Amino acid sequence: MRHPSPTARRVAAASVGLVLAAGAAACGPKDNDAKGSGGDSTPHKGGTLTVLNSNPQENFDPARLYTSGGGNVPSLVFRTLTTRNRENGAAGAKVVPDLATDTGRPNKDATVWTYTLKKGLKYEDGTPITSADIKYGIERSFAPELSGGAPYLRDWLVGAANYQGPYKDKKGLSAIETPDARTIVFRLNKPEGEFPYLATQTQFTPVPRSKDTGTKYAEHPVSSGPYKVVENDNNGEHIVLERNTYWSAATDAERKAYPDKVDVKSGLDSSVINQRLSASQGTDAAAVTTDTNLGPAELAKVTGDKELASRVGTGHFGYTNYIAFNPTVKPFNNVKVRQAISYAIDRSSVINAAGGSALAEAATTFLPNQKSFGYEPYDLFPAGATGDPAKAKELLKQAGYPSGLTVTLTHSNAKDFETSPEIATAIQDALKKAGITVKLQGLEDNDYSDTVHSVKTEPGFFLAHWGADWPSGGPFLAPIFDGRQIVRDGANFNTGLLNDKSVNAEIDAINKLTDLDAAAKRWGALDKKIGEQALTVPLFHPVYKRLVGKDIRNVVISDWTGVLDISQVAVK
Repeated sequence: MRHPSPTARRVAAASVGLVLAAGAAACGPKDNDAKGSGGDSTPHKGGTLTVLNSNPQENFDPARLYTSGGGNVPSLVFRTLTTRNRENGAAGAKVVPDLATDTGRPNKDATVWTYTLKKGLKYEDGTPITSADIKYGIERSFAPELSGGAPYLRDWLVGAANYQGPYKDKKGLSAIETPDARTIVFRLNKPEGEFPYLATQTQFTPVPRSKDTGTKYAEHPVSSGPYKVVENDNNGEHIVLERNTYWSAATDAERKAYPDKVDVKSGLDSSVINQRLSASQGTDAAAVTTDTNLGPAELAKVTGDKELASRVGTGHFGYTNYIAFNPTVKPFNNVKVRQAISYAIDRSSVINAAGGSALAEAATTFLPNQKSFGYEPYDLFPAGATGDPAKAKELLKQAGYPSGLTVTLTHSNAKDFETSPEIATAIQDALKKAGITVKLQGLEDNDYSDTVHSVKTEPGFFLAHWGADWPSGGPFLAPIFDGRQIVRDGANFNTGLLNDKSVNAEIDAINKLTDLDAAAKRWGALDKKIGEQALTVPLFHPVYKRLVGKDIRNVVISDWTGVLDISQVAVK
């Protein structure tokens, strides 16, 4: 998940899914199950769920969305071949069948994946969902006018690199075969053991060719899920969903679909959202947010109120905030300098700058500390919570800087508690104790993103972050450390410009594994191996704290998204 990606990537900062989504095994049901105050806590069908959001649900077309596990609001309308397991904590990081009968059947080397659709699947108009509809839905996601979705299919499918979608090329993709109405086969360029994770993306949503209206499809996409779109104003600023009467719970073990109606209102200030959820007046009593966290000041108020505290859901998403080094820029070409900075970091001050320990957890590994990623605990440059300036000075001396040195740290001016001035200042103060003078270069958010993601302009020392497209080490380590993913003329995310043949080979070897538990262990070991090169300094993983209205029931927060799963919520 390129930071921060649309949706899945936004899970971390906002979350549909981005993107768009850090921490120890996320809280279990006991912590997550904010049931509201008093009354019957059993979830019941009926009522209207209100969603109060900052960001509009733009481009509500399955081809254009970039979500994690199918997204949050999108997964009420769009079903996919597979989906995330809708359970609390670590159990929710598993991939499970959705439209398909299983998570996919690979051939021996995982270059061919076959799926069979469940019987009795129908759209909102009662017509049957077929494998040809899924093939067409994927093909239209290649159309330039419908860009924005996950990029993997273009890389993974045989012959897909230059495909321009069905509007220009009606022949379609030969790499996707539909031998009958319930069978679909994917032929890949190379082994991909994690294909079941990819099949959770909204590009795998069935789209009936006869109902495709191109760029206008977002206004009324045809539902395969429990709700259909009855209103979509101002490109997702206000979306109203009502029941799809042809959806059957018998074919869908994941979505509960308790409310009769879902009313999504966006464009609200984050402080207003939290005030309204706190007060829970009128329709706000049955309201949630899918993109707004509690900030440090708001959390302090909530913590002191027992009733409000009972309505806070806590979650962890696979996301790491870190310092990135460009080893082609002096003095960061010297590994001793990079190690010195690693030792000098005061993570306690960084965490305070990120909002405190309730909102951030210290990181010494690049992979998030969750089992599904293959997390293997290590601390290659142990300096305790507050840093080891003496060890840092010793390494600087070995590097040829006995009197210290002066460096520039690039950061964003956005007040995001991630790459923002507060974090940069905490690093500046810590490194000063080690004899390193840090000059701060703050850039406006778009300028920052353009600068750090271009090989031509990438600074030597800057703040960065990365979140997961799905809960595995693959989409976490490969984009950052696979040398073949270095992009010279476009958005590059391999910040250390690492092109190590042994690392590349291990990534390929792990991708062949269809045993995801075995793969996870290998990702953890690879994380440690890469960490020895000191190309990054992991700082912290964010923790998400979100309020719900007092009448909300059945709060489920998985380690996949780290936020409340809207498909499980009841309002009565």
